[in-house]
Amino acid sequence: MALVYRPTMQLSGILLSLLGWVLSCLTTYLPQWKNLNLELNELEIWTMGLWQACVVQEEGGMQCKDFDSFLALPPELRISRILMFFSNGLGLLGLLLSGFGLDCLKIGERQQEQKKRLLLFGGMLFWISGITAIVPVSWVAHSTVQEFWDENIPDVVPRWDFGEALFVGWLAGFCLILGGSLLNCTICSTEVHPSSVRYAVADRQDQCRHLEIETRP
Repeated sequence: MALVYRPTMQLSGILLSLLGWVLSCLTTYLPQWKNLNLELNELEIWTMGLWQACVVQEEGGMQCKDFDSFLALPPELRISRILMFFSNGLGLLGLLLSGFGLDCLKIGERQQEQKKRLLLFGGMLFWISGITAIVPVSWVAHSTVQEFWDENIPDVVPRWDFGEALFVGWLAGFCLILGGSLLNCTICSTEVHPSSVRYAVADRQDQCRHLEIETRP
């Protein structure tokens, strides 16, 4: 399959992956993984993230407090910290490797096989980074749903709900996986260079001239 717009696909893939990596880093530090609305005091909204718990007051703004101990956190938050760091690191490494494998980069222009390997490895890293970003977000969402519908908890006890960071994390994972897929798709394609097209047209014109000369009486 010949793709004239192969550099455009590569650029789209790297930009999507960059967006996913930025959103993944943002998800790691956002304190809105869980939201809690108190019916007794509707002016306060409690939020919980991987690093701190915050209370948003209508008059006093936001006040946050860092968690005292890593071991005191629930299992889903402890594992989510590790996986999100892992996702951010793999995403950064994928950006570096894929950047050197782009066709628009003149460095290593004569070493096309090595550039393809860099793109392939970078795309695979984006896939793993996207999956490791989706897993902790989905795990926290699953535990939140279980706690919300737990019949053993009295109805008067406030329950946590989905926070905005979960949706940002899902978007980050989707962008990373899609960006890595676009980069790997360009590896299976061959780029049509303008110089080769000009040479093919010139050869066709020469053949036509020779045929005209031979057919003249």
